[in-house]
Amino acid sequence: MKIIKRDGHMVDYCPEKIEDAINKANAEVVEEERASATQIKNIIKYIESLGKKRILVEDIQDIIETKLMSIGKYELAKKYITYRYTRELVRRSNTTDLSIKELIDGENEYWNTENSNKNAKVVTTQRDYLAGITSTDITRRFLLPEDIVEAHDTGIIHFHDADYFAQNALHNCDLINLEDMLQNGTNINGVMIEKPHKFLTAMTIATQLITAVSSSQYGGCTISLTHLAPFVRSSYEKYLDKYKKRGLSKEQVEQFAKEDLQKEIIDGVQTFQYQINSMTTTNGQAPFLSVCMYLGETEEYKEELAMIIEEFLRQRIQGMKNEKGVYITPAFPKLLYVLEEDNMKPDSKYYYLTKLAAECTAKRMVPDYISEKIMKQYKIDANGNGQCYPCMGCRSFLTPYVDENGKPKYYGRFNQGVVTINLVDVALSSDKDMDLFWKIFEERLELCHRALQIRHKRLSKATSDVAPILWQHGALARLGKGESIHDLLHNGYSTISLGYAGLYECVKFMTGHSHTDNGCGKEFALSVMQKLNDKCKEWKAAENIDYSVNGTPIESTTYKFAKCLKERFGVIKGITDRDYITNSYHVPVFEEIDAFTKLKLESEFQRLSPGGAISYIETPNLSNNLDVVMEVINFIYDNIMYAELNTKLDYCQECGYTGEILIDDNLEWYCPQCGNRDHDKMNVARRTCGYIGANFWNKGRTQEIKERVIHIDNKDDEECATTK
Repeated sequence: MKIIKRDGHMVDYCPEKIEDAINKANAEVVEEERASATQIKNIIKYIESLGKKRILVEDIQDIIETKLMSIGKYELAKKYITYRYTRELVRRSNTTDLSIKELIDGENEYWNTENSNKNAKVVTTQRDYLAGITSTDITRRFLLPEDIVEAHDTGIIHFHDADYFAQNALHNCDLINLEDMLQNGTNINGVMIEKPHKFLTAMTIATQLITAVSSSQYGGCTISLTHLAPFVRSSYEKYLDKYKKRGLSKEQVEQFAKEDLQKEIIDGVQTFQYQINSMTTTNGQAPFLSVCMYLGETEEYKEELAMIIEEFLRQRIQGMKNEKGVYITPAFPKLLYVLEEDNMKPDSKYYYLTKLAAECTAKRMVPDYISEKIMKQYKIDANGNGQCYPCMGCRSFLTPYVDENGKPKYYGRFNQGVVTINLVDVALSSDKDMDLFWKIFEERLELCHRALQIRHKRLSKATSDVAPILWQHGALARLGKGESIHDLLHNGYSTISLGYAGLYECVKFMTGHSHTDNGCGKEFALSVMQKLNDKCKEWKAAENIDYSVNGTPIESTTYKFAKCLKERFGVIKGITDRDYITNSYHVPVFEEIDAFTKLKLESEFQRLSPGGAISYIETPNLSNNLDVVMEVINFIYDNIMYAELNTKLDYCQECGYTGEILIDDNLEWYCPQCGNRDHDKMNVARRTCGYIGANFWNKGRTQEIKERVIHIDNKDDEECATTK
């Protein structure tokens, strides 16, 4: 028999430990209240007679308490309960203390690789992690019921961001209403920020606002360049006035004004890039920021918006210098480029921007692409109109919403948090019994539901005072001081996410087929996805809370889930024999499939993942083959809502090698040219969970990165892309 401990690990059953625990309680009571050696042995025999292969340590303790009371040893049972509680406090305290010590000493594998954009050696990051360890401890002991903690520890579900949950005011991710803050003024730390009058000022203020907002939440955030476009015109008008006063001709005035404006746009974008990558939030990292480039958001300022987009792309193509002064791929901001009629045809006005985007993607892995055409098919608002808008951060999408005036609204909205179900565990727990699978699935979904309700109820206690930049000064709302945010958590204004992971392994185990098979595998996968959506719809109808299905970005959790599955079910070939499980609905990284087939298939699952979805393809270096990139971009526009291309352009600081830094069989990174293995002397950028990671990864994610197959052939002949 195996004992499942509180942290999810399994150990061998040891009857001596039961005997020892009862005897310690025996020592605390008078002789007539003590359990005899025979009675203790009978309790042990009863536990062994249950014939279980695995049993939770808490279940054993419950049995001991029940048995002691059944033989009339009530005082002893009370002492045992007290002993159990005291041991629990000591255990948790010791665990917390040990985690803190290991973090400070740099010896904790989890915290060292928890986030590929956080450096656990840096004091600001350590400070965030120290708070996170404490928050997690409080969350586990006081804020979550025991069964949810157990389910989290054993990898049945994942209660995300417990390291921030102790503070009831923190939410997940959002679309910052930069337009409101810039146009109507805002406030940072009690300092009034008035409407700027030129583009460079607006860009500087924007970075300060983004950092302040990011410090008041724990997820990703997104701004739109559309909200900065009016300030380009303001600057241009100032330059016109400047040169008109000099008595120059109309042509000269316009020429000089345009030259000055172009310089200001270059300076403004450069300031933005430097600020975002050099500023540190209270989370100990650069803001997890995405920048939306959507020409369709404005008609009045479309020309100005195009100018900003062009400069963002040009500067990203160049990259940012590392400590050696070499241009490399920066992690932030993530760029979201919307494909639309005005930029998709060779004869369209803004096609030049899409070609520039393709060049940027080939070299720097961004921008990522949103198809306006496909999104408008998926996102239908209450008026029956298709909507297009960016994700919050890397993949979390809001649901369509119209305000009291019947107008669509997205900026200023947010996500309350995520709880993820491990679909692989559901499948393995059912042992391929389909009826049992659906029964367990239903039970696990209700467990997730309860956990999500706890998230919602805790956040609903917050007032606007806890984060004025968010709730009082325009980022998300303009509430009064002391006003509750309760209404913003209902009526579809914000979302709360039911995440899912491991669809491929779940389907493979239950049907013997991948969900890429156009038969029972795909059919079963779609039915699982539909069940997730049906439950969210059911909960939303009952509670007026916008539950939404989200393809979770399980960065470090993919490793945790894989380890838990091995401990619970052993090594099962093709299911639990890796140190990671497949993210959301994705085709597994090791499955041979061409780019176009993959994107077309995954588009069906994106429709059923309305609260969060992202698809990608792995490519070789395509910087000299932009025709292939354009071919993929065209395919995305016609077939899938949101997708990205993963290229590889790393740098070795030891020998100057530029190319792909490799991973050996021991999952160690090395330079193929000089053999350098020092992480501090190489710059590696890989797509992690939508964002680009640049600080290396845990063992599971590293194995997943190593096993990614290339989805496009980079041939020199005319047929350079894999056949559609």
